[in-house]
Amino acid sequence: MNNDTRHSASGYDLTPLDAEEKAKLAASLSEEERRVLLHQGTEPPFCGGLLKNKDAGVYHCRLCGLPLFRAEAKFESGTGWPSFTQPYDPAHIRAIRDTSHGMIRAEIRCARCDGHLGHVFDDGPLPTGQRYCLNSLSLVFEPADTR
Repeated sequence: MNNDTRHSASGYDLTPLDAEEKAKLAASLSEEERRVLLHQGTEPPFCGGLLKNKDAGVYHCRLCGLPLFRAEAKFESGTGWPSFTQPYDPAHIRAIRDTSHGMIRAEIRCARCDGHLGHVFDDGPLPTGQRYCLNSLSLVFEPADTR
């Protein structure tokens, strides 16, 4: 167990998962989910199960459950992947330089489990100007409590 405990401003534990914890969580993933989350894969555009979701709620990391994006930050970008203007908490996402496919862009990963989520671009709508472009396979949607 990792003893390097830290928390986000929204109160979530961001302690990085050790290899044993990550392997245990990954055991429940499908082959395609593993390809995307653990090996920086991308699902085909316009195929993701969450692309057209317009329900109120929160999108969480499929691997570790950390909340990543609120439904109200989602917008239709026309790119074929779920897109968001801002994360649930900026500390829940980390960006790393990605030079694959002949491009320079920012890959985004879950801050807790290091799962690949997608990429962030500076061509989104106001107020942030950001477009967080996500793989549906990297996310689990939890609808808002409607009681």
